This record gives sequence, structure tokens and C-alpha cells, in this order.
Amino acid sequence: MWRSYRRGSETVHALADFGLTVQPGEMVGIVGRSGSGKTTLLNQIGCLDRPTGGRVIIAGTDVTELPERELVEFRRDHIGFIFQLFYLLPTLTVAENVGLPLVFARRHDQARVRDMCDKVGLGDRMSALPSSLDGGDMQRVAIARALINDADLLLADEPTGRLERQARDEVLGIFGALRAEGLAIIMATHDLEQAARCERIVELRDGREDSWAQGGLRDSAS
Repeated sequence: MWRSYRRGSETVHALADFGLTVQPGEMVGIVGRSGSGKTTLLNQIGCLDRPTGGRVIIAGTDVTELPERELVEFRRDHIGFIFQLFYLLPTLTVAENVGLPLVFARRHDQARVRDMCDKVGLGDRMSALPSSLDGGDMQRVAIARALINDADLLLADEPTGRLERQARDEVLGIFGALRAEGLAIIMATHDLEQAARCERIVELRDGREDSWAQGGLRDSAS
């Protein structure tokens, strides 16, 4: 996969001949310096942008050539996103924030909302507003919201960057439980300690990949 841009007379390759296969139940860490291509990669995998060359296949579907409307529906139904900033609506309760994607999809399934809140440990906080939650609990809400439509793939962009150590460990513990259920997770992070919790790590350098198994972290990736 390639993603190239024109900058004046120069062609910049944000991703250059990049290839990645992630299996169900696998968590892959993406590390690299600022500007190395991490965000560009997540945008490609998350169907927020289209590659200049190559293909993106998710859950058996080649999304590269899907019309925009079908692409939006595919992204909604198959891909979950969580970020360093939680993007919760402050006037909605935990349950309402979690169920928001169902509203957009014109689905109503309160049992599903309850199940997802229970799964992330917030079954007793469903009526709470985000202002009453700490950072770890807000990220739990974001995880439940990302997966409410039964996604096949979770994309996490610096998901623990604003959390204290205990909350970081709890979030990664939730990831571990989700992986055991078959969810594929791709996590971009600057934190090599957190990346080491992944089964496989991909370092991006100027849009190119360098993969190695857990335990092979390099100081230069920070």
C-alpha cells in the first residue's frame, strides 16, 4: 500500500510499499517518531482516506474501491475507533454515549448497550455524565461505544496517552479480554512499555515498515 502527496514539485510518500496482515484475536502495536506515518496508516485502515496505490482488505472485503456511501456503512459496522481524547458528548450519559452509533445506524438495542457497559466494567455507571468520570472510565466508555456495532477491528490511536499507570493497565486488560473473543486490534503509541503488551510491533520510519516480535523493541522508536 502506498499513500503519496504532492508538495510543490516533490512527491512525498507518507506510506511506501507498506504491507500488514492482522489476524482475529491479534493486537499489533504501531510505533514511530512523529511524522513517521502512524496517523496516515490508521486513516487508510480505518477507511478515512484511500491509498494512492495498493489495496486495503478488511474482514474479507476490499474496501479500496467501495463507493463512498458503502464505505461509510462498512466503517460503521466493522471498524471501531478510540483516541487519546475521548470525544464523549458531555450532556449525554454513559449509556447514551455508548449507544450513539446505534442511533446513527437507526438501531435501538438497550440490551446491547447494557452488555457493552458491563463488558468494560461500567454497568453501575450507565446513568453517570462524563464530568463525573475519571480518565480511565471515560476511555472505557469510548471503547464500549467503538464496539457497540460488533466491530471486527479496533483502531486505537494513543489510547492510554492521557491515563495514569493503573488506568493504562486496566484499559490494556480490557484489550486483552477483547482479543480473547477474537477482536483484532491495531494500536498506535509512543509508549514502548505499552507497545510491549502487543504480540507484534511494527515500527514506521518515513512511511516504511520494520516488524519484529514482542521483546524486540528498539530505543530509536521512541
